[in-house]
Amino acid sequence: MNTVKIAIIVTFCALSIGTDYALVGIPNVKLMDLTVFLGGFLFGPLVGSSIGMASWLIYGSLNPYGFDPRILVATMLAETIYGITGGLLGKTLRSTSLSSQRLRLSVLFATMGFLPTVLYDLITNTVYASVFGTPVIVAILLGVPFAVLHEGANFFIFGILSVPTITALRRVLRR
Repeated sequence: MNTVKIAIIVTFCALSIGTDYALVGIPNVKLMDLTVFLGGFLFGPLVGSSIGMASWLIYGSLNPYGFDPRILVATMLAETIYGITGGLLGKTLRSTSLSSQRLRLSVLFATMGFLPTVLYDLITNTVYASVFGTPVIVAILLGVPFAVLHEGANFFIFGILSVPTITALRRVLRR
């Protein structure tokens, strides 16, 4: 990786971690997933997944809810889903004018916030069950309220913020 990519990763990680700590009082409503997704969308899946892994490495090691290395590894790997999804979608929509198709793309981005979050929640709930010796089905059922909040929040956060944020960042990056 060159120094520009490293600087991008560090900047997006700082934004990701800072917003997570700022929203720590609201469980499962975070901007980290969107930040990782946007990093992937704008700079490719490798950069996006690197942002996800590094963000969770730092945030998960200094997590106000506690620390377990197995859960840390699971969240680091699961967070890469957002960077990879963003990177693949970014390649597909590279030449698309976002403002001309704002509503349709907002729905697409909302869906891209929701679907990876379902997978993320399944992965992390399964690892949580393993770590604490809980049957997987029990962990998933107990996690349903938190998963629904996480998935619903990401649906709205991605749907509302993706198009204007990508549009603004594309303008800045053109300079």
